[in-house]
Amino acid sequence: MKEMTFLLSILTLIYTCSSCKDTNPKPDVNISNYAKTITETELKEALYIYASDEFEGRETGEPGQKKAIEFIKNHYVSIGVPSPMADGHYFQEIPKSFFKGKSKGASENVLAYIKGNEKPEEVIVISAHLDHIGVSGNGAINNGADDDGSGTVALLEIAEAFKIAEKDGNGPKRSILFLHVTGEEIGLFGSRYYTDVDPIFSLENTVANLNIDMIGRVDPKHEGEDNYLYLIGSDKLSNELHEISEAVNAKYTQLDLDYTYNDDNDPNRFYYRSDHYNFAKHNIPVIFYFNGVHADYHRPSDTPDKINYKFLETRTQLIFHTAWELANKEARIKLD
Repeated sequence: MKEMTFLLSILTLIYTCSSCKDTNPKPDVNISNYAKTITETELKEALYIYASDEFEGRETGEPGQKKAIEFIKNHYVSIGVPSPMADGHYFQEIPKSFFKGKSKGASENVLAYIKGNEKPEEVIVISAHLDHIGVSGNGAINNGADDDGSGTVALLEIAEAFKIAEKDGNGPKRSILFLHVTGEEIGLFGSRYYTDVDPIFSLENTVANLNIDMIGRVDPKHEGEDNYLYLIGSDKLSNELHEISEAVNAKYTQLDLDYTYNDDNDPNRFYYRSDHYNFAKHNIPVIFYFNGVHADYHRPSDTPDKINYKFLETRTQLIFHTAWELANKEARIKLD
């Protein structure tokens, strides 16, 4: 009888300890720690290089654009983020003929990625265009610090934050593609090549596209105000994406999200004018992040000294948090 009582006691203890494990799961990851690795100091350092005269305005097919893709590639190599293409080849080559006479030569998209650890076949694409408009007729270089140097360095910092998380054992459930596209300024050619000709990842398994194009400045409407950002397209294909975006901002960054240009009747038609549109036309939910136009838009005066780096830091952190949520939620977002 004593032996039976002892056995029952042991079984009860084992069951109790097992239950304790179930009711005390591993604490949630502190996502903010990774977001805080995105800093105005690093953004500024990168942008002063990327938007310097050395890159000659990054015109599609020109030598300055070739320097730009090498800069981007070298960053990914340095932080250990690989290419999704064979043999570590980061460049998706686009022939001159694809540009319909608008480029003097062939050009390249730059692709890097972090593989998902649970649902690797599902992909979040974060994009920014790497090109600008080159040199003006009078020899003045259009550095394109805001357009889209700001988006380019933001994307590099987001990738680095995800890589730090992965090294800590907190890699994303879904894969994340960091896509730097060329030829945006001459007609969204780089993103169209990726979606229409050579999608490295299945479009059917592409969950969403977060596109970053000009997020470093303040437009006249918001001068003297708190940090803000225009969001375009977040509710056009998936209300769930819009709700997630709003919730993430409320929890982490508290920006003033301005939907002025999301209006279907917006005369500027910004929804159709950046690289997210080539994903949206394939029924992939998108968000276009944008600070609005300013007096230096497409002028040599769009220089890195005019960027609001504190605003750029917080805006980049918002995009990181949104991508994190999309990459790690249990079910992929619903398409309406």
